[in-house]
Amino acid sequence: MFEKKQIRTELQQIEKNLENQGNWNDFNKINKDLKKKNYLSNFLKSLDNLSQTYHDTLELMEVSDESHDSDLVNDLEKEMKSLASKVNLLHLETLMSGKADSRSALIEIHSGAGGVESQDWVEMLLRMYTRWAESKSFKIELIDQSVGEEAGFKSVTMKIEGDKAYGWLRLENGVHRLVRISPFDSQSRRHTSFASVYCYPEIDNTVDIQVHEKDLRIDTFRASGAGGQHVNKTDSAVRITHLPTKIIVQCQNSRSQHRNKSIAMDLLKSKLYEIQLIKEEEENKKNRSQKSEISWGNQIRSYVMQPYRMVKDHRTNVEISDVGAVLDGKIDIFLENQLIKLN
Repeated sequence: MFEKKQIRTELQQIEKNLENQGNWNDFNKINKDLKKKNYLSNFLKSLDNLSQTYHDTLELMEVSDESHDSDLVNDLEKEMKSLASKVNLLHLETLMSGKADSRSALIEIHSGAGGVESQDWVEMLLRMYTRWAESKSFKIELIDQSVGEEAGFKSVTMKIEGDKAYGWLRLENGVHRLVRISPFDSQSRRHTSFASVYCYPEIDNTVDIQVHEKDLRIDTFRASGAGGQHVNKTDSAVRITHLPTKIIVQCQNSRSQHRNKSIAMDLLKSKLYEIQLIKEEEENKKNRSQKSEISWGNQIRSYVMQPYRMVKDHRTNVEISDVGAVLDGKIDIFLENQLIKLN
């Protein structure tokens, strides 16, 4: 499982590059190689430690068989299960080795067919990803939101800041379908709602994305939200359209137009970076979910609350009956199976 990744060979090549004095003139490359060397060294150290623990545990199991010590057998079984879990996590790390997988993630959620139902569904998905991020001790920042007329959101953009956040979430792209008895229907009928999720990596100053002013249309408008004394009375919200790609981003969470414009530009660059990644990694393109119509037949995952309770991922066929736990952020089983089966 690990040897075919040729991790030791990659580490040896990096060490050879670092020994070449001519490479030290390129600071960015050397800095990148040093970080990669440290990561691979620590990874192999963890793997070797687990291997040693495994062999030690095997020896103890042979002793326990001879002594018929049931308490020791139970402890060793727990140790083996713990080892399996740790090895699985290391394996998942090898599946998050893309150029941007180590970065923080930006997530957009848009309502689709279903009216107020789908807008409420957007808010439920926002809560699901928020709770998942909190379970990983990731930092969460709400960047933009378009509030629904009756409930929920028409759309929302959030940043999940943490190591490998994008690596974990990059395969969540697609349409998510909810089936439930509508709390907004006086006749308590069953409704089907749709929302699209789009995840892309956050960029920093180490990523050079060129954006020309002539390719942009920048509009300002008043931020939407609750009324009263706190309502925004200035055109502080910013919407940027990238004309060549037709990408539209906006931000309205700050009272400062300058701050909103800066955040919107970062969002735009992150989306352009995602496009660049897809072009550079053509071999993985078939595994990346593309935006599609937000309606029936295009969903990647269904969350059914009526007439039965089941969450099913249609790409990996993983099913869970505890819908409440999934909507409360327990989505690791879906994320892990996506990485294993869709990479």
